[in-house]
Amino acid sequence: MKKNQFLLTFFLVLTSAALVFNGCKKDDDPVDLSLSSLTAGDIDLNGATSPSDVPVEPVIKATFNVNIDPATVTASSVSLTQDYDGASIPITTEVSNNVITIKPSQALGSGTLYKLNLTAAIMSTEAKPLSNIDRTFTTAGTFSPAGMVAHWTFEDNASDVVGSFNPSANGVVDITYVAGRNAAAGKAAKFNGTTSIIEIPNGDQLINTHDFTISFWVKTNSEGIDHGHFVMGLGAFYGIQFEIFGGYDGAKFAIQYEMGDGTTAAEDMWFPALATDNTNDGWQGWDFAKSLTIEQMIAKLKDNWLHVTYIYDAAAKKGTLYYDGEKMKSFDFNLWPEEDIKRTAVGLKYAGSEPDVVNELAFGFVHSRAGTMWDNEPWGGYDFPDANHFKGQLDDVKIFHKAITANEVRLMYESEKP
Repeated sequence: MKKNQFLLTFFLVLTSAALVFNGCKKDDDPVDLSLSSLTAGDIDLNGATSPSDVPVEPVIKATFNVNIDPATVTASSVSLTQDYDGASIPITTEVSNNVITIKPSQALGSGTLYKLNLTAAIMSTEAKPLSNIDRTFTTAGTFSPAGMVAHWTFEDNASDVVGSFNPSANGVVDITYVAGRNAAAGKAAKFNGTTSIIEIPNGDQLINTHDFTISFWVKTNSEGIDHGHFVMGLGAFYGIQFEIFGGYDGAKFAIQYEMGDGTTAAEDMWFPALATDNTNDGWQGWDFAKSLTIEQMIAKLKDNWLHVTYIYDAAAKKGTLYYDGEKMKSFDFNLWPEEDIKRTAVGLKYAGSEPDVVNELAFGFVHSRAGTMWDNEPWGGYDFPDANHFKGQLDDVKIFHKAITANEVRLMYESEKP
């Protein structure tokens, strides 16, 4: 009897010990890795609805239930892509315990949809993999490609909201700020056609680049004006200028380019009505021209909001002009005569020298007031009220040191149009 009681007691002890051991073993098993939260500042990126107000320089924090193995957080396990063209966005990542911090290497485009992907290659410190996660978000504002170096929105001032290209202390003359092309666009700078000007120092830093894009909205005011409009200029043709002809039957950019030997040369992106290209008796370098009638051109340039974009692609040696998101004209330096040095063009380059012109970007005139070039010309001297001062409104001037794509031009126009 005692023997049986002993065996029973021994069996119960073994059973209890086994249960305790198994319970402890279960508690010590690695915990599955899962995402607890995903935020950009105080914006939830992990909710049921994709957010549409994320800043263009977000700091994204992915928080997990357990600690992360830093070696598993790589460019292939964490990625950020741009939805409209599938471009991969360079990012930096940092792991601290159970948090991965993700930062774009440069400011994102505004008004743009992005996709963040966290793959199963991410593991906990106990080698538990993450289930694949995709989340989307849209940056705040209307669409603009990433990589702007300057942007003037003219919201009651002439400050650069992206970079540091702000007017000098006395560089804003007779400018008012009025309602722009639509409510979303806010205000625009209004120029009076006689004295209004905005002057931005260090303009050479804006155009000394191989690839280049400038984009802006302009609306002329023809009332009381019987001359052309110098909408903007950095040292006139020694840098970059844009003017609308007095008859509103065309417009042009005049831009200085750097050649392969270090010299510079000016070239016009001339776009008149009834434009021609090299297929219909136009210059051999013009590889495309949309032929607008005089009436069609006037409808675009006179008293009407117009979106203007000019792009120079250094690798292709091509300049392209767009109005309202549509390609209007282009040239290719590769098509210049074989002996012409412009076949060696490498990019844009400011070539101005004082006292003729001064290194200041002027909105409202062909160059800043400090320059002396054309001072005695009734059409080109700033002090002449009837010179080609710009009269009208200017808004959302954007400069990029890259050649944006035709699709980006179209998306920008569509998101900003009146």
